[in-house]
Amino acid sequence: MWRDLAPVGRDTATRGYRRYAWTGADADCRAWFREQAESRGLTYELDRNGNQWAWLGDPTAGDAVVTGSHLDSVPDGGAFDGPLGVVSSFAALDEMLARGARPSRPLAVTNFGDEEGARFGLACVGSRLAAGQLTVEKAHALRDADGVTLPQAMERAGYDPEAIGPDPERLARIGAFVELHVEQGRALADTPHPVGVASAIWPHGRWRFDFHGEANHAGTTRLDDRRDPMLTYANTVLAARKKARLAGALATFGKVAVEPNGVNAIPSLVRGWLDSRAADEDTLAAVVAQIEQAATERGGRDGVRVNVTRESFTPVVEFAHALRDRLGARLGGVPVLPTGAGHDAGILSAAVPTAMLYVRNPTGVSHSPAEFAEEDDCVAGVTALADVLEDLACQPTTSR
Repeated sequence: MWRDLAPVGRDTATRGYRRYAWTGADADCRAWFREQAESRGLTYELDRNGNQWAWLGDPTAGDAVVTGSHLDSVPDGGAFDGPLGVVSSFAALDEMLARGARPSRPLAVTNFGDEEGARFGLACVGSRLAAGQLTVEKAHALRDADGVTLPQAMERAGYDPEAIGPDPERLARIGAFVELHVEQGRALADTPHPVGVASAIWPHGRWRFDFHGEANHAGTTRLDDRRDPMLTYANTVLAARKKARLAGALATFGKVAVEPNGVNAIPSLVRGWLDSRAADEDTLAAVVAQIEQAATERGGRDGVRVNVTRESFTPVVEFAHALRDRLGARLGGVPVLPTGAGHDAGILSAAVPTAMLYVRNPTGVSHSPAEFAEEDDCVAGVTALADVLEDLACQPTTSR
């Protein structure tokens, strides 16, 4: 499975992945998922929001155990973020059935669409829509860098954008959702444990900073006469790092757009996107407010107007304690770790008992072509997930 999926959406120059929502690479990933489902005799479904489901047992019976992740990527992302969870889910299902286990509850593998938000700027679109955390109106207003709206992209890919929306009936049929993911950090690297259990997801969000200056000639405009938004932006990036470090939080400007974007022109507009995360919501709010204040004060000195728009926000997620503790007990006391990374499991946690497993990442690198996990650790992740699925979905008398 890993070999079949590995070439899809991989850039030959960077060796990173560009599996963006509703593109050709995304379609190829979706076709791969359906093939995996049908080759196992599983019931394949595509829900109203474009999320894929592969069912063992009756999808309508209720109290289902669901596992899975996503197949899309960030720009030039790694091979493991998302796909490891989906591949491991199919492999864990195979392992569980090979043991002779017979589920007494419906069991499903899922692929949630547009988790990374690389194309339309909002993460977890598929799960947010299903959970009612993204309105149809706001979803229809999403646009990519080329001005293509989400409905247009869905239509071009052969899907009906008018069908999207909350899916409470489907979520009500899920008794537990467990997502396996490569660790995005290196908390497990110095331990003997290849697998850990998630405790919580830090609150996090995305903010757009618009720096409005005045376009002018780079070769004739005196420095004192300039209203250069790039200068304000650069100082804001430095301020973000400082404010986050002092608060024990995280802040990153990872995307920027410049107008008119000419080498010999002072920009009229610089637009930067801030990603910020912290252990609690009060700290996060304070850090973002401090960054905005620093940007505004610097803008005042530079003659630059600053506007800040919050584009997304996810509050702190405490995974279901009973489910989390059950996973930990089943796996023999593995480490329990918080994370600053958002996931579909975090979005669904408001409606469904959710939990996560992490597979050790020796370098901690993620969202990069250098992202990596040892094959033995990946196999350990499959075994752990199979153990968990068997524990949750099968009668206690199931033989091993």
